[in-house]
Amino acid sequence: MITSRTTFSYQSQVLVERIKIQAPFRYEAIFQNSGCFIYFKERGPKILTSEVNTKLKGNDAVLLRCGNHFMDLLKETDDEQVEVIVFHLYPEVLKKLYTGDFSTLLKKQHDKRNQIVASSNVIAKFIDSLEFYFQNPLLVNDDLLELKIKELVLLLIQSKNVGSIQELVADLYSAKTVHIKEVVELHLFSNLKVEQLAKLCNLSLSSFKREFRKEFNDSPANYINNKRLEKAKELLTISDLLVSEIAYEVGFQDSLYFTRLFKNKIGVPPSAYRTENSI
Repeated sequence: MITSRTTFSYQSQVLVERIKIQAPFRYEAIFQNSGCFIYFKERGPKILTSEVNTKLKGNDAVLLRCGNHFMDLLKETDDEQVEVIVFHLYPEVLKKLYTGDFSTLLKKQHDKRNQIVASSNVIAKFIDSLEFYFQNPLLVNDDLLELKIKELVLLLIQSKNVGSIQELVADLYSAKTVHIKEVVELHLFSNLKVEQLAKLCNLSLSSFKREFRKEFNDSPANYINNKRLEKAKELLTISDLLVSEIAYEVGFQDSLYFTRLFKNKIGVPPSAYRTENSI
């Protein structure tokens, strides 16, 4: 749940946000016309995109290209709030701030994925410097925001997360072909719904189901559930994880549903399967 949000706008577009989140929370981030720099203060979420399935730490950040993304923040304590700083990187703003013809850059194909920006004291200090402006929002204007965008880009370049502003622009906005098989295999155990997988593939639900059947000769629900149950059988045999923990590990949020599905498909409950098949 988002408990608070403070924004700074640049020419009527939200450019900088400070968001406070109460876990557990799944955030659907859709950036159709912009890239995004997201910094996580206390701890990071799990990032789920068409290219990435990874867990971030506190003081990590991520550069997300245009497209659909999901972020899962798990609950660790009852009263914990996580602070997130977001910079929306609009191509028209970067084009204004940096001279040069970016049109050719935007047409180039790049193989780089969304970039994880590892913990950096320099980036952390920059984020901390924003606190003054969040406490004094009347001081913020377009000129100041332009300076902050330039400062962020320069710090990213100096921290070797980005080679140049041209590289940043090309990585964030160049077209990227999404392959349905790669997305499905990356997120088999990610607890994403079929509708969410379709969004990561930039497809409508009906188109995704049609393309899925062509690729896997099965329906998404049946194929994914079977793969998750195969993984669950393996974990029941070789690990000491609780049944509820295994359910989560293989992508089921509801352990009772997992148990019912396991019994219907395998013939016995997970606990009985473990007893019969433990090494």
